[in-house]
Amino acid sequence: MKKWIQFPKVEGRASRQAHADFPEGTYEREMGKEGFFGPATHFYHQNPPTGWSNFEGPLRPRAFDTNKFKHDQSSPWKAKPLLYNAACKIRFWQVSSKMDYLARNSDGDELLFIHAGEGELYCDFGRLSYRDGDYLVLPRGTMWRLEPGLTTTMMMVEATNASYGITDRGLLGPHAIFDEAILDTPVIDEAFLDQQGKGEWRVSVKRLDEISTVTFPFNPLDAVGWKGDLSVVKLNWRDIRPLMSHRYHLPPSAHTTFFAGRFVVCTFCPRPIESDPGALKVPFFHNNDDYDEFIFYHRGEFFSRDNIAPGMTTFHPTGFTHGPHPKAFETGRKFARKETDEVAVMVDTRDPLLISKEAESIEWKDYVWSWGAKKK
Repeated sequence: MKKWIQFPKVEGRASRQAHADFPEGTYEREMGKEGFFGPATHFYHQNPPTGWSNFEGPLRPRAFDTNKFKHDQSSPWKAKPLLYNAACKIRFWQVSSKMDYLARNSDGDELLFIHAGEGELYCDFGRLSYRDGDYLVLPRGTMWRLEPGLTTTMMMVEATNASYGITDRGLLGPHAIFDEAILDTPVIDEAFLDQQGKGEWRVSVKRLDEISTVTFPFNPLDAVGWKGDLSVVKLNWRDIRPLMSHRYHLPPSAHTTFFAGRFVVCTFCPRPIESDPGALKVPFFHNNDDYDEFIFYHRGEFFSRDNIAPGMTTFHPTGFTHGPHPKAFETGRKFARKETDEVAVMVDTRDPLLISKEAESIEWKDYVWSWGAKKK
């Protein structure tokens, strides 16, 4: 069993408490292991850790604007790929008309985050209404289709090597962040039974990223009931009650919603900003050297980022320090805001994420200079 080389030590001028009461004129930077779960040290620098004057080479902060995608709506398997690795695939899809076939992912669990739109999901387990801000968790092998009431745009996160689960709340108790009773499951109701019947139906199956089609002379969504502890589930960000501390800025890991082996999915929801005068009020500078960090911005004003609008994404790979933009940092120091109104989804991956050609076509290439450096 691994044991960390770990013993608390203080050298020079340092804060007595992380993320609070910094030595005068300093900027805090966190260097940690295993995301925000392992050993960590906080450095107190005389200059902003993101105050670079130049940035060369393939490693850099990246930003992409999914609003610029021209979607192929014919199939979820034609969703636009963005970032991916062996354990995780992040794609974007837009659909406006009723699916006249069923989709089935045999490569992994599928997590759909509904960015815009509303409608009905039909699947093995029954019917489930959805709206903007919903997470839909589809276990591997689920047959499903959508009937949008409004054009639906979504982020799809496939968990290839593991199944989605929820976090252990530990000392907080099982009802913290969200009560599991809030998870909605599909129902076998009149609307579900009405869509059953004869007539040819196709099931489009993805396996090893290749598509096969299985045809039935009836609708395979013909269940009249089920029992068990495996199901499609729905959770809306509006039902998440984020952890807060008025005296301490909590790390992103405190906002973890789902985990899937080699990555986690976190939800940033509106919350009060720390009120203690000495507490840090914006995300702290950090080099998350064991995880790549991807964030999708769903709605609101993103208090730690300039020039980021809903539908845009940022990507901070391991290997360099990142943190709030200068304007956001100064606003936080002046205690100008009382609460956040942002909603964003973060995917932190243990393995490096690769960038698709489709993502490169919608990239904001000057994002690296948005911390104040002048482009050279």
